[in-house]
Amino acid sequence: MNILVLNCGSSSIKYQLLNIENNAVLAKGIVEKVGLKGSFLRNENQKGDKVKLEGEVIDHQIGIEYILGV
Repeated sequence: MNILVLNCGSSSIKYQLLNIENNAVLAKGIVEKVGLKGSFLRNENQKGDKVKLEGEVIDHQIGIEYILGV
């Protein structure tokens, strides 16, 4: 079973996707500058591959949609 853990602040969303069966971190990252210009998502998967997506994240709902789309 996988669990998505979110920590939402005023202008950021930190997250980790965990597999509780083997205690593995499948992905982790952050959405920064929520509601501000220059918003972006930075993601790292279990293999260490990193992705940075830039876009307009006008609110936390859009930020979570970015996270779910990675």
